[in-house]
Amino acid sequence: MKSFKFELLHRSKKSRARVGRIHTPHGVIDTPNFVAVGTNGTIKALDNSMVSDLGLQLMFCNTYHMMLQPGTEIVKQAGGLHSFINRKLPIITDSGGFQVFSLAYGSVADELKSRGTKKQGGSVLKINEEGVLFRSYRDGSKVLLTPESSVQAQKNLGADIIIPFDELPPYHIAPAELKKSLDRTHRWEKRSLDTHLANPQEQAMYAVIHGGIDAEMRKASCKYLTNLPFDGYAIGGSVGKNKEEMHELLSFTLPLLPEEKPNHLLGIGDLPSIDRSIPLGIDTFDSSYPTRAARHGVLLTSKGDLNITKAENALKFTSVEGCPCPTCSRFTLAYVHHLFKAREMTAMSLATVHNLHYMVQLMNNYREAILEDRV
Repeated sequence: MKSFKFELLHRSKKSRARVGRIHTPHGVIDTPNFVAVGTNGTIKALDNSMVSDLGLQLMFCNTYHMMLQPGTEIVKQAGGLHSFINRKLPIITDSGGFQVFSLAYGSVADELKSRGTKKQGGSVLKINEEGVLFRSYRDGSKVLLTPESSVQAQKNLGADIIIPFDELPPYHIAPAELKKSLDRTHRWEKRSLDTHLANPQEQAMYAVIHGGIDAEMRKASCKYLTNLPFDGYAIGGSVGKNKEEMHELLSFTLPLLPEEKPNHLLGIGDLPSIDRSIPLGIDTFDSSYPTRAARHGVLLTSKGDLNITKAENALKFTSVEGCPCPTCSRFTLAYVHHLFKAREMTAMSLATVHNLHYMVQLMNNYREAILEDRV
């Protein structure tokens, strides 16, 4: 694909960390990088011009939510997602599988707490070889999501990077059931790729490596998917119940992926996980954590999380210490504290701008450290 290319610039002498560039039709993504999640085509509390001004090079949008509202056909009529949401920089969309299977198994946190024993509501009606039949959370109508319909929805959206349809099995699953899920996911990913290649539309497709926390299944997934012409690789599914287990899994999996193609860690982007994963060679991370934390009054700083809602901030007439963000330099901690206490929506906007600016700067610092072989 002429419009999509991964350029490896430097591999650290200290670790497997690397600096690169992902070239897409809507611009370059410097790696390693953080990807903010704009579920419904927007990062909550911000408009997309503000997001672009922050220097956020890649944004994640959820196909599942865009399918149900406003509908991907409407987005297509608007000229695609970039035109519809007024974003000129790169976008990645998922397949919708994560949200659908979360309806069946619950969130990862809930599933871990219940050890897989707690059953969810009846939103998912059927899972078979064809795909998944579920009820829309908006109007209760039945929706069949298949590898083909997922890819077609992402064609309508027109994202730069798209994801094949896959199954997200729970952490607590019997080995035989995990193997069954993995085999079906591989068949679904192959069908997704075939549908994509019939109409590439200048989009890249990343395969999703699965296998739970089973090393042999992860190895088998890497072997199968790297033999297909995907443009990059995402690590998905359950990657462990804690950071130690995740670190062990990623340490095993990443060397099995081709160095000449980009990789992505799906749904993981908290600061400790990023810090431990970059030396392993992860290129991009997506997470709603920084923006969700902002909406709850938590500001990210080099000294740790700062809860702006605490009473001790009521008389702090300075900005966040050391933050070069133009927005933060104009407002004091006392003022932002007041806005949160008064439940003004502006509070969430200011906090979100700060946290995203922090993430952009943090990733720039990581790239510089890797180039100097300090990471």
